[in-house]
Parts: sequence; structure tokens; C-alpha cells
Amino acid sequence: MTILVFGSINMDLVARTPHLPAAGETILGTQFSTVPGGKGANQAVACARLGSATQMFGRVGADVFGAALLQALRADKVDVSAVTTTEGTSSGVAIIAVDDAGQNNIIVVPGANAAMDAADVQRLQHAAAGARVLLLQLEVPMPSVLAAARAARAAGLTVILDPAPAALLPAELYPLIDVLTPNEVEARMLVGFDLDAPPAIERAARQLCERGVGRVVIKLGERGAYFVDGTSSGYSPAFKVNAIDTVAAGDAFNGALAAALAASQPFATALRWASAAGALCTTKRGAQDAMPDRAAVEQLLRLQPAAAA
Repeated sequence: MTILVFGSINMDLVARTPHLPAAGETILGTQFSTVPGGKGANQAVACARLGSATQMFGRVGADVFGAALLQALRADKVDVSAVTTTEGTSSGVAIIAVDDAGQNNIIVVPGANAAMDAADVQRLQHAAAGARVLLLQLEVPMPSVLAAARAARAAGLTVILDPAPAALLPAELYPLIDVLTPNEVEARMLVGFDLDAPPAIERAARQLCERGVGRVVIKLGERGAYFVDGTSSGYSPAFKVNAIDTVAAGDAFNGALAAALAASQPFATALRWASAAGALCTTKRGAQDAMPDRAAVEQLLRLQPAAAA
């Protein structure tokens, strides 16, 4: 497999309602849906839709959600042979209430995601010889993330870490990361100061590089992305689209970045692909359903060539 994704697999349970309930209040909702999610699974789907051979490493519960989550990944041609069904626990779920104003509250129950351990890392090691890139996030236990990064680095893979949800990283993880891709909230968590102006953004990126990361890309939403590596730095501008839902744009960004790097594209080209995929994701609602395919990304790149500047 070209890309290995080690991370979370969740089912999102989404209820729409006129307003969010107060403590002790029961209200009637207007719509309910079950939507495959989890940052790991989202990024795996993003890679696969862009044409990369992709293998998922994760866990689901022995329940109806687990079966549905595996079916959804297979439908997008993600290899799930290394996904384990864990007895005695539920699949990971996110219980989401969304009101008419677009506000939400979320309860995440990690379930089987919290059981990822050395056995999952061992499965990853066995697959690493035929891969080029490893994608990591932080919705599974940190010790497993660290061990997976070590295994991938030992095998010569490019390691990309999306440090989401925001959390502090162990010092020994930074030198194992080739590309770190925080958004502003996550970068603030990592460096301890606000990214409220361009000098602060640059300072944060350089500080993270000094901890041993090969490249840092700070995702800035509609303002594009700022990158720093050992020899260069600068802004990659955003693409202009009609955004309606930003929920999984970061996952689309990371998946496209991995797909381009796995195809040996120059980093500047890979960053452009990532920005285009992230932008396109915001034009549809949902997470995995919103991941763009290769044809859509290539079309946007042709329509807005100035974005390469």
C-alpha cells in the first residue's frame, strides 16, 4: 500500500433540533442521521478518493456501527484488512446535536479506538515495507501514536501528523515527524501563545521546526496555510470556493497532502493539492461524503492557477 493511516474510526450520530437542550430539558428534534467519521477514517477516504492505494489501521466494536463503518471504508476502496474488531466495547461514536443557528454540542465516546496498542503497531510494521507515507492523528492513545511514528520512521516512510484534537505532544515525537499540520488552535496549544498576527504565526512554525520536525504547515482556513522547513517559508494562498461546511476540511487537506507526497510530487505541489482538496471539502456537508475525488481537485487547480503563487 502507498499510504498507511493509523487512527480513529467513528460513527457520528447527528441530531438536528431548533435549539440545543438545557440541562434536564427534553426537546423534539427535526432530523437524525448516522454518518461515518473519525479523523483517521476521514483521511483514509480522502487519500483513496484521490487515487492512492490506502490501508487503514484501527479498531471498531463488535456492533452494528462497526460493520457499517467497515462497509463504508470498503466502498471507497480503503483496505481494512488491518482493522480489528474489538469484543467487549462499542465502536467509537460522536453524539452531535446541531441547532438551527448552526451551533452544536458533541459527546465523543472513543470506544474501540481507545484500545489501540502494540498489536496494531505490529500490524503496521508488517505493512510498512510496501508503503511510502504514514498519516497519524490524535484520536487514539498517544503511546500508540508514538510507537507507530517510530515504526514508520524505522521503515523509511514519510510521517505526517495532524495534531488533532489539540493536545501537547511528547518531546520524543517531534523528531519522528516529517510534516506537522496543526490549525491555529492546535498550534496555540503546542507553542503556548496566540497566533494573532503573521509574526506570531511564523514564530510558532519555526519553534515547532526547532523541536525536530522536518516541515510545519499551519492551516489558516480561508487565509490559506503558512509553511516552514529547513530552507524556505511562506504562505500558500487559499482557493476561492462557496464554503458551506468546514467540518472535515482539515482531513481532506491532510489526505491530499499525503497522496501528493506519496506520488513523489514536490512539496509546493503537494501543498497546493492539499489546499484545493480542503477548499472543495467545504463546499459539501458532512465528513467522508464531502471528500473530493481526483478529477474535482484537478479541475479546481486548472480553474485557479494563480493559487500556485
